[in-house]
Amino acid sequence: AGGGTRAKPSRGGALRRWVSIASDEISSGRLRRDGGRIGRQLLDAVIKWLRDRRLPRAARAELNRDRHGLPMTDPGPEAVILAALDWLGAAQDRSKSLDGGLARHYSLRWGWSSSYPETTGYAIPTLLESTGARAAERHARARRMLDWLVGIQLEDGGFQGGLIDETPVQPVTFNTGQILLGLSVGARLCGDARYERAMHAAARWLVATQDSDGCWRRYSSPFAGVDEHTYDTHVAWGLLEAARTSGERAYGEAALRNIRWALTHQRANGWFGRCCLEHKAEPLTHTIGYTLRGVIEGYLYAEDLSLLQAAERTAKALLHVIGPDGFIPGQLMSDWSPAATYACLTGSVQIAHCWFLLHQLTGNAQYLAAARAANAYVRRTIRLDGPPECRGGVKGSFPVDGHYGKFEYLNWAAKFVIDANRMELAVAAE
Repeated sequence: AGGGTRAKPSRGGALRRWVSIASDEISSGRLRRDGGRIGRQLLDAVIKWLRDRRLPRAARAELNRDRHGLPMTDPGPEAVILAALDWLGAAQDRSKSLDGGLARHYSLRWGWSSSYPETTGYAIPTLLESTGARAAERHARARRMLDWLVGIQLEDGGFQGGLIDETPVQPVTFNTGQILLGLSVGARLCGDARYERAMHAAARWLVATQDSDGCWRRYSSPFAGVDEHTYDTHVAWGLLEAARTSGERAYGEAALRNIRWALTHQRANGWFGRCCLEHKAEPLTHTIGYTLRGVIEGYLYAEDLSLLQAAERTAKALLHVIGPDGFIPGQLMSDWSPAATYACLTGSVQIAHCWFLLHQLTGNAQYLAAARAANAYVRRTIRLDGPPECRGGVKGSFPVDGHYGKFEYLNWAAKFVIDANRMELAVAAE
């Protein structure tokens, strides 16, 4: 705030007083019905204007860019994959905690965050699967992440929730399952006994803390509310990877118990209850994508046709949600109607990846077309120019002021974009 801005608060103060007066008028019923409606619209517009005025310049510029709509040009899978990989490298190098983990996000308001164990864990397979001229660099980055995670594992085998510097430090089911994805692939591909030991410790903790019906209830995240979660099928996927790596059947059996528990909360129309972090009636496509992927992975492991049928119930319902341009509303209601006007970009590419997998399994061309459209939509939101903290990054929402990851570029969004676009290239090469 330079000297030239010091006179502006008085104008903002006057507007805030006007907003307060208008709000009182509306709530007291002194305005006629039509006047109240117009007043509310005007009040909303003024509040939005005030909020925009307080944003840093970079955030305002990105918001204005998004309000003009998507660029017409699709940069294509190859360019986006490389740019997003570079952005993940920046997230590792610029993390506030400088520990080898990935910064959770880059915020257009606050800058880089500290490292986030949960999503660092499942970014590891994405980096280890890199090929090409810079594969060795990506693999070395993944090894740094693995070494860091082994060093912060709790004594009982679990992993903490939240950012590395947040409290309380306590084991959390979901975070442990996501890190297990990285440990399992790391143990398989890197041949390091430390990763294998950490994998077994995490997997045994998940098995030991699971309830008899397959649900995990005792170690929910203190940062996401305490409840039963059907999106814990993504935890089950971590156990399935540990079973594939180790041959330990108990891990796979525990995973399938959870997936089958989740299916008791699936409705006939494919909808899953208990499927969100905070909006129980309007879950994010992100958590829907988690749930769907876990069910598909259960089928790939067990070859139980009922799991494939369950996955298709959800995937087919989602075909009616996507728009012609690839837009998927970021939140959805139980009848699959939109509950948001923004796109949750993470959820869009997670669902796209699931459609690609189901196309491979069933040959359904509708899945392929929808997956390509969703991927292309998200690619058009990604900048391949500009400062390194934004170039190749993937926003939580489009527009950037949407509810999910507001004004943030998220590390897991970049990871899922890379995975879904690699899958698109793989399907095209078949």
